[in-house]
Order: sequence, then C-alpha cells, then structure tokens
Amino acid sequence: MKNIYVKDLLEKCNCTLVQGDKDTILNSFSKDTRTIKNGDVFIGIKGDNFDGSSLYLEALEKGACGCILNNNVELNKEINKKYADRFIVTAENTIKVLQDLASYKRSLYDIPVIGITGSVGKTSTKDIIASVLSEKFNVLKTEGNLNNHIGLPLTILKLKDHDCLVVEMGMNNLGEISILSKIAKPTIAIITNVGTAHIGNLGSRENILKAKLEILDGLQNGKIILNNDNDLLTKWYQENKKRYEIITYGVENNSDYMAYDITLNKDNSIFKVNNNLFKINIPGIHFVYNSLCALAVGNIFAISTEKIKQGIENFTLTKRRMEIVNVNNYTIINDSYNANPDSVMMALTYLGSLKNTRKIAVLGDMLELGDYSEKLHRSLAKTIINNKIDILITVGKNAKYISEECLNLGFNKNNIYIFNNNKEAIEKIKEIKKVNDSILLKASYGMNFIEIYNDLTEKERI
Repeated sequence: MKNIYVKDLLEKCNCTLVQGDKDTILNSFSKDTRTIKNGDVFIGIKGDNFDGSSLYLEALEKGACGCILNNNVELNKEINKKYADRFIVTAENTIKVLQDLASYKRSLYDIPVIGITGSVGKTSTKDIIASVLSEKFNVLKTEGNLNNHIGLPLTILKLKDHDCLVVEMGMNNLGEISILSKIAKPTIAIITNVGTAHIGNLGSRENILKAKLEILDGLQNGKIILNNDNDLLTKWYQENKKRYEIITYGVENNSDYMAYDITLNKDNSIFKVNNNLFKINIPGIHFVYNSLCALAVGNIFAISTEKIKQGIENFTLTKRRMEIVNVNNYTIINDSYNANPDSVMMALTYLGSLKNTRKIAVLGDMLELGDYSEKLHRSLAKTIINNKIDILITVGKNAKYISEECLNLGFNKNNIYIFNNNKEAIEKIKEIKKVNDSILLKASYGMNFIEIYNDLTEKERI
C-alpha cells in the first residue's frame, strides 16, 4: 500500500496546518458526517447552499482522525483543544485539495487504469469490466455511479493493495471529463456511445462527442476502445485510426470484436464471438455490447476466454438498472435509476422483445434536455409503436409529449394514460394489471419512480 500523509496535504495541495502531526497517515476519506467511520479523514465540501466544513465537530465526535476544511470556516478554540490529538488543515478550496490529493495518490501506483465514459451504459460497462478483470486482478472500481469531480477522486483515494482500477467518468458540460481524466490518468480509455444525454447543456451531439473525447486528455499512451456501431464514434474512428491505437466492438459494423448468433431471452442473452459462446445473465442487446467491451479488455490483459466467460456470467447489475422482479405472476422491469432518450429506447426494445405477455410501459420525464426536451420525448413514440407496446402510462409534464405523439401516430387512445404524479400512476397500474403482464418503469432519477416500484412490490408481497 502506498501511504499518503498530512504532510502531503501541505506540500502538494497547498493546505495550511492548524494543528496535528504532519506524519499522520491518511487511510480513508469521507465527506458525509452521517456515514463517517472511526479513523476517516473528513473533507468539508462546500455546496451551493451549505458548507460541510461547519460540521467538523460532528466529524471529530464520530471518530474522524482529522479534517480538511475550507479556510473561511469559523474554528472553535475549545473544540480544537478538546481534539488536540487530531489534525486540522485548511485550504481555499477543499474540492481542489481532494482532486490534487487523488492525482498524487494515482501517481504512486503503476497499475492499469481503465477509464469509461459514454452517454449510456457507463455504470454497467464499468461493472462488467471489473467483473472480468477480477478473475485475474485485485480490482478497485467506482461505487455505483459516483463518477463526478468529487466521486472519482474519492474512489482513487481508496487505492490500497489493488493492482487494477476501473473508473467511470460522467459530465454535464464541456471541460469536466478533461479534469477527471487528468486525475485518473487512464491507461485504457473507453467510450460506450454518444447519444443525447445532457444535450440541453451542450447543444448538439457533436459537442457531446467533444466532451466524451476529453477522456483522452489524461490517457497515458494507451489504447482506446470504442462502440463501432455508434454513428459519431465510427466516424471519429475512421478519421483517427492511424493516429491512435483503437479497438472496436459492435454488432452491425465490421469491428475487432463482433457478436453474432445473438439470442435475446427474457432473463439473459447468448451470443458468439470468434466461435466462442458467451452468456450474460442480464437481458437486452445493450448488455451484449457491454460484454463485447469487457471481452476486449480481458484480452488486452491475457485473461483466458474461459475466465472472461466466467466474469461476464458473474456480473450483477446495480439496483434499479434492468432489475427484473416477478410479483404475483406479473413482471416488473425496474430501470428507474436514470433515463435519457437512448436508454429509454433500449429499455423499450427489450420490453418489445418479450413473448406471450402484455407489455406496459410506464415512462416519466427525462431531465436535463433543455430546449430539446419536447422533441426528444416525442421521438420515443416511434420506438413504442415499432415494439408493439400494448399500454402506455406517462408521468410528468414532459412525458406527456410521448403520449401525445403516440396518439398522433395512431396508438389506441384507450390504452394511453397521462398522469401528473406517481400516486396517480400507481393507482392506474393496480387497476389494469393482469396475470403475466410485463411492466417497465423508466424515468430520470429525479422523478422518484422508486415510489412506484416500492408500492407495487411491497404491497403485493404482503
């Protein structure tokens, strides 16, 4: 394990020592006094409405070994005296301290670092790659989707005896992934796709591509892995394949890793690559893509095909991402963690592929689409009709455009329900559901569709 110390905060992060021992080892970090553990270093993060540094007493009371605080916080001499055995440092910007310290810790480790970005599938691709690499390495990966300017540094600061790091990089605006890439310094950079997520901030898919390509800013002369079936990525690949070492994967376009003989089942997907049969225990074509990406990574590190197969089969999804639950003879597909046009189309395509079931799509607002919101919500109507969805329920002021456009395209008006809130949707679902129905729940996180899921599952199980 490569130790970092209080003195590194002073020398490399422009901190000022208020009290404590410069040789204190910094083992673990927390920004949340609600979950802080004994021995953690507390980092006071200033948000839009509140400065976490003001909670430093609570952190010390709960066993923090020391605190990194913004220098404008009011320190209490009595508190400092009471906890004289703990260190306290201050800085102008604790987020910058967190990032600089993570960058320094990353520099201490000569290990593979796989960085992943994309409009859709970052978290699941990260998880399946980590599952494959775990067949050979002690892997540290991003927890959940903590992929921003705070979550990524906190992940890197957890490095201990690991010999491989897999990190997810998200963004809302240009310039953000560049910062993350320069901190993580990936040795392999992966872009899963370029869609329309955050188009409200960035204005065009071309700008989204530009933002995703910032992952190359910190790339350490390593390989790039791309989804070659994505239109903007395949165009970029053709223009840059002589400049970079690029590995491609896909199903439609000729790629280094191509899946064929694909069978999409209700509970899994089976496919072949180079005459080898693979199985992933999560349904949907998008998880075939994720598996191809993981296969490419596994081959880079000389993991045997059998071990790669095992890693793919052992992969499990984060909660609320294509979480399939059978309750009282009907099925709920809970994909409510987040939503953008690309991920909703994928979920609808999966729902449409199911046989011998009535297909009910419960769709909520997709957020952060800005001026494109109405157009992109309406664009889902064709996917709904093409996949022969039987009943459509929409929730929210933007999701109603999905229903309106479906009506314009001839969807049966008796099978469309438009609601303003989750409670109304719950009551309708409970009224119309039948044995053997398949019910998809899909919306942005802020729509809180977990309310619908919990009500349907908990009350049905009682």
